[in-house]
Amino acid sequence: MSDVIASDVDVVTFGCRLNAYESEIIRKRAAADGLSDAIVFNTCAVTGEAVRQARQAIRKARRERPGVRLIVTGCAAQIDPAAFAAMPEVDLVLGNAEKSAPGAYLPQPELGRVRVNDIMSVRETAGHLIDGLKDRARAYVEVQNGCDHRCTFCIIPYGRGNSRSAAAGEVVAQVKRLAAQGYREVVLTGVDVTSWGADLPGAPTLGQLVARILKLVPELPRLRLSSIDAAEIDPDLMACLAAEPRLMPYLHLSLQAGDDMILKRMKRRHSRADALKLVASVRAVRPDTAFGADLIAGFPTETEAMFENTLSLVEEAGLSFLHVFPYSPRPGTPAARMPAVARTDVKARAARLRAAGEAALARHLQRQLGRTLMGLVERSGVARAEDFTEIAFEGEAEVGRIVALRVTGHDGKRVMAKTAVLEAAE
Repeated sequence: MSDVIASDVDVVTFGCRLNAYESEIIRKRAAADGLSDAIVFNTCAVTGEAVRQARQAIRKARRERPGVRLIVTGCAAQIDPAAFAAMPEVDLVLGNAEKSAPGAYLPQPELGRVRVNDIMSVRETAGHLIDGLKDRARAYVEVQNGCDHRCTFCIIPYGRGNSRSAAAGEVVAQVKRLAAQGYREVVLTGVDVTSWGADLPGAPTLGQLVARILKLVPELPRLRLSSIDAAEIDPDLMACLAAEPRLMPYLHLSLQAGDDMILKRMKRRHSRADALKLVASVRAVRPDTAFGADLIAGFPTETEAMFENTLSLVEEAGLSFLHVFPYSPRPGTPAARMPAVARTDVKARAARLRAAGEAALARHLQRQLGRTLMGLVERSGVARAEDFTEIAFEGEAEVGRIVALRVTGHDGKRVMAKTAVLEAAE
């Protein structure tokens, strides 16, 4: 959870990077509409716990600031607006399509307390493409929203709607603006980034968008992709990985499991063999690529043998960075109706996966010893390598600069380094 302040309006964000991006849009829209003395809760629905945290934060806000206007939006509000409207603390519920619309935060009592339309009817990306979600080091550009797939554990398509893409020209123009502002790294983000373009005329691919950005914004040193679906990496993207050093050699894969039966029950579109083939194909054209992955432990019906297939995938695929999620049922999803794994087993398997992830990261860090890495400085003494390795370094360097760093050791979580060249050639 994070807060964004706009004059006397607080925007409280739950969940993903895309939500954080959109909280910036909410902040600007609220300011343009003249909203004051208010808190906007931009909710997440990925787990029941995320919804519980949002409701708890709303109640706490009402106790601490009894006179403030409380507005709830985001995926949880989109999926179950009635539940938030039933809370006496809440003054207004806005859907995901409404939260960035002009006039959304103006007094409109004739529209009632709940303004949530059918997200599945939305066919265009919001026309808000602001200059990206920025932190001090890098910027994020939303190129896509929504998802056309229906994984059995996931409620998000019902909060975000079907996949829709931002036009390539708008994306390129936005990246060019960010590069002109001095950003040396831009991250392309969305709900299902690799589906970008399928709904646009001619169905361009994500790889074609990446190639276009790199060609038309030659002053941008680094372009990075957020989490991608292993089933959708197109030949154009593979060609960019092979030929474009400015496309960062790190892919975070939405794998979720390493057992074919569990993948089938999750309604994923790749098999274990597909995942291994993808990793091998990328490494064949870009040997320095590092891989991260999302993995779920204890999915319904998962046996010990099935879990072992996921556990062994970590080493077999040479993964370096894991996001491990103990499965928790999300009401309204098919998986929530499947035979559950005992919670003690779910927690134990998640712990074993995390331990495997720690060992995999340690192996990755060990391979960096003696190397000189190009690090984007995120904050004082901390940088991020091209392959996403975190670097703790000695020496002075400005946040947002790219510096050459000589690796001297590691602590199991990140490498230690010294500045070799204060400002690298860019």
